[in-house]
Amino acid sequence: MGNSSVNDESAMNKLVHDLTCSDNSPLMCHIKFGEEPFPDNNRIKQAIKLCRAILFPGFFGSSDIDGHNLENMLYLECYRLKSILDDQITAGLVMGCKCREKADLPSLRRKATGITSHFLTKLPQLRTTLYTDVEAIFDGDPAAISHEEVIYCYPAIKAIANYRIAHELLLEGVPILPRMITEFAHSETGIDIHPGASIGHHFSIDHGTGVVIGATAIIGNNVKLYQGVTLGAKSFDTDENGNPIKGVPRHPIIGNNVIIYSNASVLGRITIGDNAIVGGNLWVTSDVAPGERLIQAKANNVVRLKNNNE
Repeated sequence: MGNSSVNDESAMNKLVHDLTCSDNSPLMCHIKFGEEPFPDNNRIKQAIKLCRAILFPGFFGSSDIDGHNLENMLYLECYRLKSILDDQITAGLVMGCKCREKADLPSLRRKATGITSHFLTKLPQLRTTLYTDVEAIFDGDPAAISHEEVIYCYPAIKAIANYRIAHELLLEGVPILPRMITEFAHSETGIDIHPGASIGHHFSIDHGTGVVIGATAIIGNNVKLYQGVTLGAKSFDTDENGNPIKGVPRHPIIGNNVIIYSNASVLGRITIGDNAIVGGNLWVTSDVAPGERLIQAKANNVVRLKNNNE
């Protein structure tokens, strides 16, 4: 196997030494300084499953819920969720510390407990908002047979639920975890919603695959997006070293009652006015007036090539 062989012990030891002493080890190797927790993918996925079970009882989580045990089941699920979030939010706060070895872990745990408690009080309102999303998807899709079908089957609901959960945690100042939560939905559904985006009620995504919503996007109420829509940045400012400047608003503002059809790219800090319609396959980089309909010109001359084998 030549120089690439690691069949002998000395070669294996050298390999491990090189990996340990690599110049990028501080960045690529995440090690503990003490007893601080780290974000755990599996635990955060459990938290999302519990959130879905609490927000949509009987649809997610246990299918044995009935009118007699609903309150007890929700109590247990909320209790389990609190335990996981207390730990994982602490882990997120630790990750947010510039010098983890100097992190005041007891103080971060107390802060995490407060954030968790406040987040849990928001769950009833989150469910109310998600109900409007379910209603908007059902009302806007002739193929939808029932609200139950929308909740069980439509990927948009899972993606929007994850986004709304992550957004609330982001508003509470939790690092890392919100993005992890929306990326779980991205992997599961193909819908990429940054937790920093602001989205109103009665939000619907039809089909959904390929939808991208950027971090500083603002979306009003009763907005409908089709598959492949991008609400992205046209460009971004850089510092003197050529690095992107963080936190600058660079994504679109979408008004109320807007429809954006499939594969449209709406880019930059532009405004799509109330009641506007953006047609499919368009590249939009300037404002669209309220009530305006932006559509592609129809092809007047269509060339049809016949199959020579016919």
